[in-house]
Amino acid sequence: MGISQRYCSALGFFLLISVGAWAENPHHPSPVFHAFWLEAQHGGGSEGGITDIELDGWIGGDTHKLWLKTDIKQHKGALQESEFWAMYSRNVSEFWDFQTGIRLDTQPDSTGYFTLGVNGLAPYFLKTQAHLFVSDYGDITARLKQSTHLLVTQRVGIEPYYRLEMAAQRVARQALGRGLTNGRLGVRFNYEITREWSPYVDFRYDWKFGGTSSIANNNDERRDHFTLSLGVALMF
Repeated sequence: MGISQRYCSALGFFLLISVGAWAENPHHPSPVFHAFWLEAQHGGGSEGGITDIELDGWIGGDTHKLWLKTDIKQHKGALQESEFWAMYSRNVSEFWDFQTGIRLDTQPDSTGYFTLGVNGLAPYFLKTQAHLFVSDYGDITARLKQSTHLLVTQRVGIEPYYRLEMAAQRVARQALGRGLTNGRLGVRFNYEITREWSPYVDFRYDWKFGGTSSIANNNDERRDHFTLSLGVALMF
């Protein structure tokens, strides 16, 4: 069975889990809601023109959800990274969901991942996403993202954020060393025109750690870069 068949089957499995969970009480079924956030931004910096498009959201009830994510990055007009996620998400406490599912990357190489993690609100209002990935090659990696939103006025906000990525082993085909591999530190300034529509300015700094930095240096690639972008965030 090819990779696309395997992951289409897995996606169908998680769809069945989610639908079954929503219908677990036929006499008092939970209402089905949805919430999606779409962010699109374009900018440039030390690596040239970069476009990012990210869709993140869910369909379901208070306890059981089907969580979907898409993350696409273009560099100088060429597709550089693309991720597609589908996860079963279960609320396990007031501010936290446990999640499990699949992630399929088509760029920079075609790789599927079993995904396990949490999504929620940490102390000090830190929006947190932490996930562990096991690829179909057996590689183990992880990603942690945290951000918070600070209001300056009723419409103007500042959102500092960071992202860390790790690998349990060296992954030669992806030019990753063992341990901490990549980091991102950024800040976003947004103006909320309406609750559903918010343009923003984003500044971020990306860098590579340890073995990953050494691999980039040996390949005559940059080990760090900054990006300044203009974007818009939509909620629906």
